[in-house]
Amino acid sequence: MTSTQSPLPRGISALIPDARAQATPGERAASQLLHLREATVPVPVLAAAAELVAPQLKDPDPATQEAAVAVHARLLAAIEAAAPVSRPNEV
Repeated sequence: MTSTQSPLPRGISALIPDARAQATPGERAASQLLHLREATVPVPVLAAAAELVAPQLKDPDPATQEAAVAVHARLLAAIEAAAPVSRPNEV
């Protein structure tokens, strides 16, 4: 065993699964985001996120493509909703 490896659990702790320690950072983030309903984010951050998601719109994996399309649409809708309303009579 090298110094970077952690020892295997022993005794009763070996029988208790430790899901938090085994979850990847992405899995933990996804779990936290499931509970997110509303957030305030600057428009440039939304635009950057839309650009980052855009290449996945043509992903060969149908599930990835479907998720990317949904996320991209929501990002664009949020950007559109945040745009200032122009009124033709105002100068």
